[in-house]
Amino acid sequence: MLVLLAFTVAFHITSAALLFIATIDNAWWVGDEFFADVWRICTTNTNCTVINDSFKEYSMGRVIQATMVLSTILCCIAFFIFHLKQGERFVLTFIIQLMSYLCLMIAASVYTDRRDKTTDFYYLTKEGSYGYSYILAWVAFAFTFISGMMYLITEEAEQILKKKKKKSPVS
Repeated sequence: MLVLLAFTVAFHITSAALLFIATIDNAWWVGDEFFADVWRICTTNTNCTVINDSFKEYSMGRVIQATMVLSTILCCIAFFIFHLKQGERFVLTFIIQLMSYLCLMIAASVYTDRRDKTTDFYYLTKEGSYGYSYILAWVAFAFTFISGMMYLITEEAEQILKKKKKKSPVS
């Protein structure tokens, strides 16, 4: 049981770290002369343009921004709830992790689907490839799902142990 909890916590911390990096870092779409994310597009390290309402696909960018931030916040909240000492904390943590997972899936899927429209802002961004932040978002997607499932499995294991303790005679 202790090993399962250790792996669960490790997966949760890893997924939270990956979510922070994917949300904050500017490498969702990269090329030789630029790098871009859901917050800004940079043609050099000092020449960055913030994605604002003058941007053609601004509303799509806001959806991605909101769901990435919400996913990160929910993942952190789930970790704090896990540390509560009462009752059904594993189930509640699983539910919040599942919501984080769904928000992350929405953000990454929308970005994947609409990415070609976001490159119309600068001609330089036409040629490029997905950057490591985008890949980390999808890895965090898998890790968030796995850690959520591990919380559910941990809850089941805890229930089984409680039943065994009730059945065993007291010496």
